[in-house]
Amino acid sequence: MPVDPEKSADMEQYVRHYVIKADHYFISFIFVTYLNFIFMNELNIPETKNPRIVVIGGGFAGLKLAKHLRKKPYEVVLIDKHNYHQFQPLIYQLATAGIEPSSISFPFRKIFQRSKNIHYRQTIVDSIDPEKNIITTSAGKLSYDYLVLATGTISNYFGNDDVKKNSLILKSVPDALYMRNQLLRNIELFSTSGDPEEKERLLNVAIAGGGPSGVEVAGTLAEMKKKIFPKDYPDTDFSKMRICLVEAADRLLNTFSQKSSEKAKKYLEKLGVDVMLNTKVLGYDGKTVSLSTGELPTYNFLWAAGVRGKFPPGLNPDIVTRGNRLKVDRYNIVEGYGNIYAIGDVSSVTNDPKYPNGHPQLAQVAIQQGKNVAGNWERARKKRPLKEFEYHDLGIMATIGRNLAVVELPFMKIYGIIAWFMWMFVHLMAILGVKNKFFIFIDWVHSYFTFNPSSRLIIKQEREME
Repeated sequence: MPVDPEKSADMEQYVRHYVIKADHYFISFIFVTYLNFIFMNELNIPETKNPRIVVIGGGFAGLKLAKHLRKKPYEVVLIDKHNYHQFQPLIYQLATAGIEPSSISFPFRKIFQRSKNIHYRQTIVDSIDPEKNIITTSAGKLSYDYLVLATGTISNYFGNDDVKKNSLILKSVPDALYMRNQLLRNIELFSTSGDPEEKERLLNVAIAGGGPSGVEVAGTLAEMKKKIFPKDYPDTDFSKMRICLVEAADRLLNTFSQKSSEKAKKYLEKLGVDVMLNTKVLGYDGKTVSLSTGELPTYNFLWAAGVRGKFPPGLNPDIVTRGNRLKVDRYNIVEGYGNIYAIGDVSSVTNDPKYPNGHPQLAQVAIQQGKNVAGNWERARKKRPLKEFEYHDLGIMATIGRNLAVVELPFMKIYGIIAWFMWMFVHLMAILGVKNKFFIFIDWVHSYFTFNPSSRLIIKQEREME
């Protein structure tokens, strides 16, 4: 039967129209499906049948927990605002030009690049909804089966807004680089200034807080004043440079024994540090530190006098205890929440008779808690009894300067050069990665024999000048 050419053309046009329309519907369907997926899981975490554990914070506690869950039947999401783990005990050496940032910074994606069940996301958690088991971040929302708060601490200014606004801090790698830039830049300005009062402010350094961080920074700067700065600036009289360590209590290193505190004070004074005990910081306007005993002119003021726990809003405020820490039981479960945990500096175990005010905010406590929580999940999965957290005190230590340190072990106390070598060995072994250990060791050996660290660079972002 012959086909009418006109009807054939109409049929072809008809078919083309509906094929194109069908294609549009198909593309729209794919697009809508994709949007639904995005809105259901805004951080693009793959859905699995395994329980999802969200860990907020990649410090010692969070990192240890995540590492113990590698290749286990859990979906672990690690969230941190930085894309690297930073080795907090050596940040002061970065601030004082002793080492490079890469030596104490370890990218999370490199650490977990062979761990298929660990997902890292760089974002900031804005809030927690414990009723819906959802967290809200700057990148979107994410549901969880278990939530672990390993968020650490921030500086505690005790309500002094002027100090908060104008002082330096040492909580992170960017803080350390900013401090290094400011110290070195002010010395450069000192060499060109002709104003006596301005020169005094540029050269003086004040440090508030007689804990390990304050003591270590003060001792290192005192050695730089004697051995390094005079070589870099031969036309500058650094005898006029004051390094003042201010402590409100009657001794340094309050978590150490009385003897160790006295040793630390003796070592610092031997290096030329002006140690001010029983002295409170009343304020700082960016030019002058107001003390309970007078005033100290300086543009270089480091606040290391206290910390407080930090965590996203959304939890019951009644569970917050001393130091803005979260109350947890002996399994590190947050009080009142069966699937939310807190580990490390942000947690406070309230029912441990050995530590009625919570455990000390030390790296070893954080590491041991992270390990214990991860172990308990494995014990529960294998239907074995859970293990209460028990802190094993391995000792505390602080370095003051070359060949000067204090070490307190559970069975003995060591001071001087032996303690200093012990401090170096322990911290070197704790660094992640063989390459990082090697480079830090080389930096330390080079600095020891030459008194000439090689990281005295002022690196600041600048706009290109035409």
